[in-house]
Amino acid sequence: MARPMTPDELAALGQALLAPSARIELAVLAGCLGLAVLLVWALRRAAPGSHGAVLFGDRMIDGALFPLLALGLALLAQRTLLADVPPAVFRLAPAVLVSLAVIRLAVRVLRLAFPQSGFVRVAERSLSWAVWIGVILWITGVLPMLLEELDRITWTLGSTRLSLRALLEGAFNAVVVLMLALWLSAAIEARLIQGRSDNLSMRKMAANATRALLLFVGLLIALSAAGIDLTALSVFGGAIGVGLGFGLQKLAANYVSGFVILAERSLRIGDLVKVDDFEGRITDINTRATVIRAVSGRESIVPNELLITQRVENASLAEPSLMSSTVVQVAYGTDVPVLRPKLLAALHAIPRVMKDEAHASAVHLTAFAADG
Repeated sequence: MARPMTPDELAALGQALLAPSARIELAVLAGCLGLAVLLVWALRRAAPGSHGAVLFGDRMIDGALFPLLALGLALLAQRTLLADVPPAVFRLAPAVLVSLAVIRLAVRVLRLAFPQSGFVRVAERSLSWAVWIGVILWITGVLPMLLEELDRITWTLGSTRLSLRALLEGAFNAVVVLMLALWLSAAIEARLIQGRSDNLSMRKMAANATRALLLFVGLLIALSAAGIDLTALSVFGGAIGVGLGFGLQKLAANYVSGFVILAERSLRIGDLVKVDDFEGRITDINTRATVIRAVSGRESIVPNELLITQRVENASLAEPSLMSSTVVQVAYGTDVPVLRPKLLAALHAIPRVMKDEAHASAVHLTAFAADG
């Protein structure tokens, strides 16, 4: 991005935007944008599995690849086609395209890392406003003056002198590092979940461990980028241990229990379980809780510690085939030998009912009730 402009340069830029050469720049910029759309379309066709990815997005221009390609084409056109033309439109276009790329990249990373979270849309709007306001302040030359004023707001914390500008710049660097860590962890998690191994629980455990490790490393890098001495964190080690021992012991126990469940494979994704009179199939095992979905569609979020410390019935732990029985009452006088083949035919018509001899279905006369 170019340096901020002075008031005289802003006035000259306003006059240059009204000059005939600005129309040539607009035409070249439109051609760069159109060529970027065609390149994104061609790359999406060449990579069918790229739909929804960070670079490609869900639509043609909502990913990070479109503004990045447009920026590269614009810079190339400025150096070749418009080398003799005084820059006016192309004085602003790189800053706009860089800002758009930052917004698209951050939004796609958040949607990939937190697909079910409702705060992503709020974060997208807040980030868009912050980036566009920053670009406007940069172009108009107000941002350097604002940063100088923020640098004068200081206070002393122990032997360290901190300024508001340093804190804001450190927070920005921390956000960038954490975004990259989230992007990398989400990409690795998606690759692990879509692996060829049949053991989904082990792949889920590896994905959770990878994300935790990357976020931890990203947090350390972010703290270092924010200007915080990492050696000072050792002072808070005892306090953090006390906090985990008292206030966060349940949370820590749930996280540890989640990894234990995935490691020992006592509960797996897809198992039919019964916990506290709630019966259903495990649909997801997170680091804190396990999601169990009943046949009716209701879902129960069970903390992982409960699955370790209390009795859990797993109907599919030894083998995936289950025995299910039901009672059918018929009126007295019914020809039972004739009815049995019809009931068996109805059972065999169900796709999930096994047909082999070892698991053959059967119909038995169990009782004589009052009405049948």
